[in-house]
Amino acid sequence: MKIGTAIRNMGTTATASCIRRSAETAEAAGLDHAWVVDHLAIPPDDAEGSDGRWIDPLAALAFLAAATQRIELGVAVLVLPYRASLPTAKWVASIQELSGGRLHLGVAAGWMAAEFRALGVDFSQRGRLTDDTLDFLRGCFDAGSDDIVSAHGQDFLFRPRPPRPPIYVGGMSDAALARAVRAGDGWLPIGLDLDQLAPRIARLGELAAAAGRSRPEVVLMGSLPASDSEAVERLGRLAELGATHYIQASRYAAQHEFDALVERLQTIRAQLV
Repeated sequence: MKIGTAIRNMGTTATASCIRRSAETAEAAGLDHAWVVDHLAIPPDDAEGSDGRWIDPLAALAFLAAATQRIELGVAVLVLPYRASLPTAKWVASIQELSGGRLHLGVAAGWMAAEFRALGVDFSQRGRLTDDTLDFLRGCFDAGSDDIVSAHGQDFLFRPRPPRPPIYVGGMSDAALARAVRAGDGWLPIGLDLDQLAPRIARLGELAAAAGRSRPEVVLMGSLPASDSEAVERLGRLAELGATHYIQASRYAAQHEFDALVERLQTIRAQLV
C-alpha cells in the first residue's frame, strides 16, 4: 500500500512558504504522494476550519510540481462541474507535463449546493456534467497520433499530450461506483470507516465484474487512529480489503504540527508488513 498525506491548501497554513515546506518535508520523508483538495466559493456560514481561504487546487499542484522532484501529487477531489471541460483538460495536461508524469487526478460530482449557486451551475445536472467532462478528458489524452481533438465542432491540437494521469472517482453512491468502473482507474472514498467501506468495495467489484473488467483501485483518504498500533492494524485491514493507497488527512495549524504528522506516518509505515 502506498502512503501519502494531504497538504492543506486552505486556512491560515495555506501560504506559499508552508505549502512548499510541507511538500519538501513529505518528499524528504519518503512518502509516496501529497494531495490537495478542492473548494472555490465557501459561504460564510460554512467556513469553519478554513475561514474561506482556499488556494485553487490546480494552481497548488502546479506550484508543488516546481517545489518537488519525486513525490507524486494528487487532488482529492477535483469537482468537475465547477470548471469548463477544455480549460480543465489543459490544466491537467500541463501539470502532468511539468511534474514529469507525477499527477493523480481524483474527481467527483460535488455536494455543496452553495458553491454551485455561486458558480451559476445547475446542481441537479452535476452528474451529467461530471460524465461529460470525464469523457472529454479521456478523449483529449486518448487522441490519435496527430493530437487532434474536436470540441463544439472545432478541431484543435491538444498539446502537450503527456500520458494520462490515473483517474480516481470519488463518491459513495452506486452512481459514483459505476462512474469509477466506466471511466476511472480507481475509486476514492473519503472518511469511511471499515464497516462502511467493506460493502462498498464488494459492490465496486460486482459492478466491475458485470462490466467485464477488473475491479478499479481503491484509494482511501481519512484520518488514522491516535494509537500507532491501532493505525497499523487499520492500514493492514484496509490492505486486506483491497486498498492500494492511503492518504492521511488531518488538520494542522502550524508547520511543526505537519512535520510531526509526517514523522508519525514514517513510523507507522515502517511497521507495515
